[in-house]
Amino acid sequence: MWARTLAGFAVLAAVVWWYPLEAFTDAFGVVGLPAVGAALGIGAVTTVLSAVRWLTVARGVGLRLPLRRAVADYYLAVFLNAVLPAGVLGDVYRAFSHGRYTGDMGRGVRAVVLERMAGQAVLAATGAALLFALPTALLGFGLRAVGVTAGVVGLVALVVAVGLRVGRSRRPRWWRALRAAAADARAGLFVRGPRVLLLSAAALTGYVSMFLVAARLAGVTAPVLQLVPLLVLALLAMSVPVNVGGWGPREAVTALAFGVAGLGSREGLTVSVVYGLLALVAALPGAVVLLVRLVRRRRVPREGFGEDGEQGPARGGRGR
Repeated sequence: MWARTLAGFAVLAAVVWWYPLEAFTDAFGVVGLPAVGAALGIGAVTTVLSAVRWLTVARGVGLRLPLRRAVADYYLAVFLNAVLPAGVLGDVYRAFSHGRYTGDMGRGVRAVVLERMAGQAVLAATGAALLFALPTALLGFGLRAVGVTAGVVGLVALVVAVGLRVGRSRRPRWWRALRAAAADARAGLFVRGPRVLLLSAAALTGYVSMFLVAARLAGVTAPVLQLVPLLVLALLAMSVPVNVGGWGPREAVTALAFGVAGLGSREGLTVSVVYGLLALVAALPGAVVLLVRLVRRRRVPREGFGEDGEQGPARGGRGR
């Protein structure tokens, strides 16, 4: 964890050292009230879509997850990811929070992992398809970015498949855990695959739209079809957990991609910084969720209640 965080700091420091200060300060100057409103609106749509995807997977594996709680938890996770190192600690918190809420820690954690894997798989597939639209000079870097994301998903699937086969005869504890994970993957992802894929694609469209808003605010007038492959590449860079709240690799990759595409590496960096600011604004409702829960935790007795002060389901309470 700390090694990845330090690597993210190193990448971000290198970008700050290499580019002039104006590439960063220009970004702050273009984020006004209309941009804030756009960020909050797009962020609300993408967060709700992602929360519904999580709800779909959770109910597929037999866990109760009300929509209101799913949206609130997802907003809180997005906020924590934006302000904490590595960019995944919010999802870790969401996983364990869901496990405590449902009374089934293992299945609650697996539901979050499967939901995130679905989103990353759609992002990797989209990136791989759009690489054909990138300049030839970017293919090497783009393939590496896609490979990291797709490779993680493939490695997990391979480990599960091999583990299930090796442990079938003796059925140790780890084999039973893998079998449970595989069963949840079938129920939560494959059975509900079309819905999960549609929600993932819609959420990805929201993230790309936010990047397009950032590009226009930064003064980039290139056609949308030219920008989209570069922006998806930046999102792929963000998916690698070597960052500081999403910052670092995203800026380096966006600057490189824009430079190779002939749009200017400095402009690409400014676009990435504007996007980072908009993403932070979009995550601010999660800070409200955190504040409300802290206040409720002080007022409501903890025993028998969920972390947000609401009555949780009975121990082991599952439902389709």
